[in-house]
Amino acid sequence: MSNEFKLKNGGDTLCCKGCSKHDKQLNTYDWLANLPEQEGSQDLVEVQFKNTRKGYYRNSNKIPLEKGDIVALEATPGHDIGVVTLTGPLVLLQVKKANLRPDTEFKRIYRKAKSVDLEKYEQAKSKEHQTMIQSRQIAKELNLDMKIGDVEYQGDGNKAIFYYIADGRVDFRQLIKVLAETFHVRIEMKQIGARQEAGRIGGIGPCGRELCCATWMTNFISVSTGAARFQDISMNPQRLAGQCAKLKCCLNYEIDSYVEAQRRLPSKEIPLETSNGTFYFFKADILKSVITYSSDKSILANETTITSRRAFEIINMNKRGEKPQNLEPDSSVKFIQKPIDLVEQDSLTRFDRHKKNKKKRRIADGADNNAFTTRQRNNSKNNENGQANENPNKQHNRENAQPRQKFSSNYPKDNRNRRRNNNKPNVADSKHQSEGTQTTES
Repeated sequence: MSNEFKLKNGGDTLCCKGCSKHDKQLNTYDWLANLPEQEGSQDLVEVQFKNTRKGYYRNSNKIPLEKGDIVALEATPGHDIGVVTLTGPLVLLQVKKANLRPDTEFKRIYRKAKSVDLEKYEQAKSKEHQTMIQSRQIAKELNLDMKIGDVEYQGDGNKAIFYYIADGRVDFRQLIKVLAETFHVRIEMKQIGARQEAGRIGGIGPCGRELCCATWMTNFISVSTGAARFQDISMNPQRLAGQCAKLKCCLNYEIDSYVEAQRRLPSKEIPLETSNGTFYFFKADILKSVITYSSDKSILANETTITSRRAFEIINMNKRGEKPQNLEPDSSVKFIQKPIDLVEQDSLTRFDRHKKNKKKRRIADGADNNAFTTRQRNNSKNNENGQANENPNKQHNRENAQPRQKFSSNYPKDNRNRRRNNNKPNVADSKHQSEGTQTTES
């Protein structure tokens, strides 16, 4: 049995069967792909074409298909070329999501694409850009209030789909006749919106990531300016508009969280009565539950920021006929909460601290080593000076005694000095021997 890994995604990297190459839009993760009982359980297959166009086809010939396979399938007229993006029981969920009935008559998949089919497909694909430019010029000559955003040729080159954008209804009957005579193909016109055009073209958003409509969004929900008001975003058209010149779709992503958090705040119309005066709502940080009040309705004066809990306490006190001295619970004590940089990415010198500590440690270790070496040298000098004044009997006993254990190898100079001093003849011993010989002779 071979242990070689097989590419299940049609790409250049090893991956499980459920994954796919992430250069395709509207990608769906098949989390049931690795189950053996799911293989061949469903004959419906999801096929994706250029950009955001998808279709569902029936695998009536029981061809073994996997994610990433290029197939030739039924079209009107001729055949088309597409890429398999999903197989198995999850296709039924996608069909239901697309508001299609399972009993609908789906077109068939003929075969896996051959080299001849791929050559025709590449030839037709190479003509798309030039066809789009010529069609725009023809629409301009016919004085049609429309913009042709993209052109997609069928796999066999017998049909072309023209995607256009228009504010209202356009009578393009004359345009279809001119396009058919110019390109000698069957013409199909499809109207799309500005967001669909941005999804087909693609691009990078202000967040630095690829556009959502070009990667994972399957349907476009209407976005209103109320979403920006709920989130307290400035009503600047340049900041709120995306590359499609419409309101950004991401304004709807966090609107539910802001609506839920705003329910925990008091109403903007309720003023707060204190002994110092009346304070009115000025602004609020919804997620932090912090409110800023002002003593003037029109301008910011005597700014005071309190929590929503404190605001509710003052409202209840006002209902009982009581007025606090100040909005804050204790005006004498003010706690200023400083932001904590947990990741330490804001400081430019965050790496210099460790280096400084290392330098200090090295300097301290070097000073300790120098002090230790000077101490050893002073001890060795004292030993040399003391050997000349020692008692000769003690020196004689020391010579006859067993040699001492050697010092550590870290200080070889001191050991050498000691060895040299032990090998030198002692002056006191020579004098003692000469005196002993004189006394015996006498």
